[in-house]
Amino acid sequence: MTDLCEGGMDDLWSIAVVLLQVWFSVMIGFIMIPAMFGLSLGVTSVYIQILVKILEWATLRIERGHRERSTLPVPAPLPFGLIQREGGSMEQEMGELRRYRTQSISRGEFALSDSFYFYIKGLESIVDDQVTQRFSSEELVSWNLLTRTNHNFHYISLRLTVIWGLGVIIRYCVLFPLRITLAIIGLTWLVIGTTLSGYIPRENRISFVHLMCYRICARGLSATIQYHNKENKPQKGGICVANHTSPIDIVILANDGCYAMVGQSHGGLMGVIQRSMVRSCPHVWFERSEMRDRNAVTSRLRAHVAAKTNLPILIFPEGTCINNTSVMMFKKGSFEIGGTIYPVAIKYDPRFGDAFWNSAKYNMVNYLLRMMTSWAIVVNVWYLPPMTRREGEDAAQFANRVKSAIAHQGGLLDMAWDGSLKRAKVKEEFKEQQQKMYSSMVMGKKGRNSQEPHTESTRRQ
Repeated sequence: MTDLCEGGMDDLWSIAVVLLQVWFSVMIGFIMIPAMFGLSLGVTSVYIQILVKILEWATLRIERGHRERSTLPVPAPLPFGLIQREGGSMEQEMGELRRYRTQSISRGEFALSDSFYFYIKGLESIVDDQVTQRFSSEELVSWNLLTRTNHNFHYISLRLTVIWGLGVIIRYCVLFPLRITLAIIGLTWLVIGTTLSGYIPRENRISFVHLMCYRICARGLSATIQYHNKENKPQKGGICVANHTSPIDIVILANDGCYAMVGQSHGGLMGVIQRSMVRSCPHVWFERSEMRDRNAVTSRLRAHVAAKTNLPILIFPEGTCINNTSVMMFKKGSFEIGGTIYPVAIKYDPRFGDAFWNSAKYNMVNYLLRMMTSWAIVVNVWYLPPMTRREGEDAAQFANRVKSAIAHQGGLLDMAWDGSLKRAKVKEEFKEQQQKMYSSMVMGKKGRNSQEPHTESTRRQ
């Protein structure tokens, strides 16, 4: 009996070894080697096409189920919120409120109806705040069989429930182990490869190690990336600026080219990766004390850009992750360095997974777990024509012009609010700016002219 048990255990170990050999052989032969050379066997494309068909069927089934259960239409989430805002200026909207008065707003007198403008804006912010909703996951029009992000998604049919259950098994039992393995291999090779390349003279170093590692990591997320207008790719000695949705934005962009990263120095595993990366490429890592010294940061970045042989710097001027629907205010520091700016627009397809990192809700480990158990990462990247600062244009105006170009290309909402409102209160200068605008209207043309320089200086600060 004991011999039979031992023989059975030996057989199980033999089967496990064979399965592991097959697993790694398939992974290396069909995923890693093609990824290292930027090739694709078309498996991911077929997988995405199948997903699209399944999600379309699920959407139709949900809609039919709602029609069968209720005669009332199911409200779809509005892309721009609950309130339809006209987008006019303060003067235009107050003029609309004053339309029943005989006096014109240009005469500069106070009207009690002006207070309704501020009441309306306050109520709009309470009901449908345009800022804080940019820091929560994008609402889906239809269920993507991942999570019920809409209260309308509930039990519809047995077939839909079975499809969802099969999806859970595939995502957690097949895709997740595969992606974890690829991520570990990619990061390990990044540390080893960049460390070894540090012993090669800089003029002889090649960027193949970086590309190889990031491509393996991208395959580990089942990333399908479509790059547009490659003739506008960032060049050496330039500054690449992009909207920021997720920490994997770096992997998405570095999958098509090498960049010099800018960020704060860390300890632990992240510190090991940073120190190995800087051996092969002049990345710009700052200590926490240096990050507070704006002049020190600017001088180091200018020195990097001045060397035209250095890789382009990759910067996310928003300073925080936004939920794939909007582009918020760009910090002007990136645009004071000088040199050529290469704008890049990044837009994820939310049907296959939520790429947005809500750092207030999920830590990095939980976020990566969500990414690796999603269906896939489907993203479009647009390289925009290079831009330079115009004559008479200050850094803030240049930053807004670049931001608007990125928002327009990516189909994102262009917002003037600062992304730091994610963790901080509204600055007093924003309140003062609104007060000065209204004061200039009440005081008339003379007062308006005297207030404009102050408003401009407030905006530049």
